[in-house]
Amino acid sequence: MKTLSLLLPLVLAASPPPAGWVSLFDGKTLTGWRVSSKPEDRDRRFWKVENGAITCDSRGRKDHNYVWLMTDREFGDFELKLKVRSFRDSPGNSGVQVRSRYDTAACWLDGPQIDVHPPAPWRTGLIYDETRGVQRWISPSLPSAAIDASYAPKGWKWKYADEGDGWNDLHILCRGASIRTIVNGVPITDFNGAGILDDEKHAARNVGLRGHIALQLHTGDDLYIQYKDIVIKPLP
Repeated sequence: MKTLSLLLPLVLAASPPPAGWVSLFDGKTLTGWRVSSKPEDRDRRFWKVENGAITCDSRGRKDHNYVWLMTDREFGDFELKLKVRSFRDSPGNSGVQVRSRYDTAACWLDGPQIDVHPPAPWRTGLIYDETRGVQRWISPSLPSAAIDASYAPKGWKWKYADEGDGWNDLHILCRGASIRTIVNGVPITDFNGAGILDDEKHAARNVGLRGHIALQLHTGDDLYIQYKDIVIKPLP
């Protein structure tokens, strides 16, 4: 991958968290995070720290199921900010799961996900619900996982690793049953999840209003993506 070979030697400096915010990533280790996956995928090191960034690398290893990097801590109402770097020649899907919970018996992570999709970056910031019994786009509200470019938000902006500094800003605000997302300063979703995130299906899994944050490697995907400067501000 020519693009990657040009960029990997650069060392990424960890930025200090803004006042009032707490860092979820120390820039050096995965302390505070754990891999949640099927047992056969757990020790394959898809997730690691590389040049100061949390890096998911499944290139040439598509024989995997969903593999999540999940925070040890739980959160309810919060603001979350992070930076994402994606590469033109990486076709896989990722995402940021919020207020979610992993079922070790079923090997499934229930809860809403803010999509990060380099092959069609206009999807980034839209919300898909992985909760069993739901498993559809909830913002925009669609009946299934099917979506096309007609749902692209107005004014969306995305840059790949070879454009500018290569990093994109993702801002997520969760309060009550609402989730707002902002990508590179552009509001993407303002989702009122009342009657959805607090319904019986979510209550049965104890997700939607409180839970863990997780980064996704989608099942069967060939992915290279990086995250850094992950900071959170719990809200009263």
